[in-house]
Amino acid sequence: MERLSGGVRRLRAWMEETRARRWVALAVVGLGVAIGVWVLRPPANYVPLGPQRHVETINPKMGIHTRLTDEVEAWKIKRTLEMVREMGAPWIVEYFPWAYVEQQPGRFSWNHTDLVIDHAERQGLRVIARLGFVPEWARPRNTTPLYLDEERFGDFGRYAAEFVRRYAGRVHHVIIWNEPNLALEWGYAPVDPGKYAEMLRVVTPMIRAANPEVRILAGALAPTLAPPGSPDGMNDLLYLQALYDLGAADYFDILAVHAYGWVADPDEPAHPEAVNFRRTELLRAIMVANGDAHKPVMITEGGWNDHPRWTRAVRPGARIDYTVRAYAIALEEWPWMEAVCLWAFRYPWDTKNYQDYFTFVRTDFEPKPIYEEVQRYSRGELAGEVQP
Repeated sequence: MERLSGGVRRLRAWMEETRARRWVALAVVGLGVAIGVWVLRPPANYVPLGPQRHVETINPKMGIHTRLTDEVEAWKIKRTLEMVREMGAPWIVEYFPWAYVEQQPGRFSWNHTDLVIDHAERQGLRVIARLGFVPEWARPRNTTPLYLDEERFGDFGRYAAEFVRRYAGRVHHVIIWNEPNLALEWGYAPVDPGKYAEMLRVVTPMIRAANPEVRILAGALAPTLAPPGSPDGMNDLLYLQALYDLGAADYFDILAVHAYGWVADPDEPAHPEAVNFRRTELLRAIMVANGDAHKPVMITEGGWNDHPRWTRAVRPGARIDYTVRAYAIALEEWPWMEAVCLWAFRYPWDTKNYQDYFTFVRTDFEPKPIYEEVQRYSRGELAGEVQP
């Protein structure tokens, strides 16, 4: 009996030990699964790209200036670009600030930039990347992020080169700076076409060395009738001619133009003393006169505003008609115009001023009537209503 009892005890001990080992094994497996799930989990701000899409439109020159620079939620970025595609615009202009990407010299953070470009590409959109906005380390103290000294042009060029290298084959157009003929956009330094021409001389070869296929847009000139010597800016027609006089023609492939109509309809004739949509034709004439007829033009900002009390606004119905007509002019009358990207699709938040009346979609993604009518135009549904 004692032998039997000892055997039973040993059997029970073995069973308990086996059971303990089994629980330990299960715990280890469970921990491994938990760690795997944690490691492989999608980022908190992740949304799936979805299937590859393509833009369907009767006008391949249609575009819009998106404002995703400060949009942090991935689903909102995706929804914005989906709605651009659904509106029928194949082109977008988007701002990729240098200061956001290279907060410390030589250390680049591309997360947000990747997010925007990945979703734009998946929606079938062509990105025109606007580059600028200076990090603190690359400018003197007490200057704005739009100020850049000449000795820092090489730093800006390195950022631009890294950008076009990273997105080679995906982003084919980059804009060098924005509205350099305005003091506000030139860091409140005196407007100087010579300094901008020097920026192009430094930055353009660096971009071309990094990605020979990319097309460089210069200018992005603001339409202004500023008189000579104005502290606020320089007439865009005079500024462009000055760039040619300074030999800048070799350092850009496309001229970027801003074409705001203010209160004028898009068929108002161009005149040197008028700011209207067809002022673009005067800039084109300067290109032709300087031997650059072979280069295309892109409107990277422009359009109309329908604020009820702003002096430069029009009524909502007129804004719709003028916008549709502007897209039609580019398609039907301007063979040298490659894209018309109007301002602006949507803001991440309400500005609570006249700027909100430039948008096509509200911050909550409710489409405005202008969005719906432009969408109808892109689908050919206004063929009998829009007069050429």
